[in-house]
Amino acid sequence: MLDRAALDQAVERHGSVVRVVICAHQGSSPRGAGAAMLVWSDLSDRGGQSGSVGGGALEFEAARRARAILSGAAEPGIERQALGPNLGQCCGGAVTLGYERFDAGALAEVPRTGLFARPLSPQAEMPLAIRRALRSARGEGVATLRFARGWLAEPVAPPSRAVWIWGAGHVGRALASTLAPLPGLSITWIDTAADRFAPTIPNGVATRVARDPLALIPAAPAEAEHVILTYSHALDFDLCHALLTHGFKSCGLIGSASKWARFRNRLRGLGHAPDEIARISCPIGDPALGKHPQEIAISVAAAFLAPRTAVQTQPASRAQDREIHR
Repeated sequence: MLDRAALDQAVERHGSVVRVVICAHQGSSPRGAGAAMLVWSDLSDRGGQSGSVGGGALEFEAARRARAILSGAAEPGIERQALGPNLGQCCGGAVTLGYERFDAGALAEVPRTGLFARPLSPQAEMPLAIRRALRSARGEGVATLRFARGWLAEPVAPPSRAVWIWGAGHVGRALASTLAPLPGLSITWIDTAADRFAPTIPNGVATRVARDPLALIPAAPAEAEHVILTYSHALDFDLCHALLTHGFKSCGLIGSASKWARFRNRLRGLGHAPDEIARISCPIGDPALGKHPQEIAISVAAAFLAPRTAVQTQPASRAQDREIHR
């Protein structure tokens, strides 16, 4: 699935990017059709990239060709790689890679939803398989990837999960960088000043600076998943109170069991029902994995990937019943 939001942000930040996508594969391959990465130029020799087509020699060579396209030394198009004979990989299969260069003009041709069909190599006529895929998508709302005779049709859809991260301290930075590469997420990252954010914002993350973060809550989708980890306990509490009033899909709060006990009592005093308060998870992630910012981020990301509530709570032992510093 083509991640239009990530492509938008990459073009906005870097001006021109090359998107590399696996159009098809035969036999064993590191990733399947539709896996993609974006490559752009910067001041370094290697440039930058996000996403993945499987790593290893395949991705190294794909990124090198993408940079050559950006420099004008190569042209966009299609490339078939036999992973064993060409690259020395043990997978034993073959992949067909498509290379496309996007700038603001090219991006305007990409639809926001539906099926995006285009030739990756010169073709006189759209193949019948692509025509049928377009008719199916329009008639039944079904959009699936199709590749035929140099034409690629990919479904384009908005991210399926809105994630709002409140706080850009150590844990906020670790969490934003950990969640950003995951597919299907639209991440909004909020703090009170621009200099609180990391010097480099992960691709696919939208930052919002607000002296009063509470003023942004009305803009949060009702189905958003929130993680609260600001520098201030008072602000943490106010966000919990406001989000309970506004509504959310899930909400996690960083802290200890004692902090959450105090918050629960105060929230009950403000009229929130116990079952509604219980929808906020605290502590977040799995305290058994540790309290280093990256350990917290990894455990929260694991909870996002679990087939249960996005931000889960784990019982805190007395040894864990200490405030988590961020």
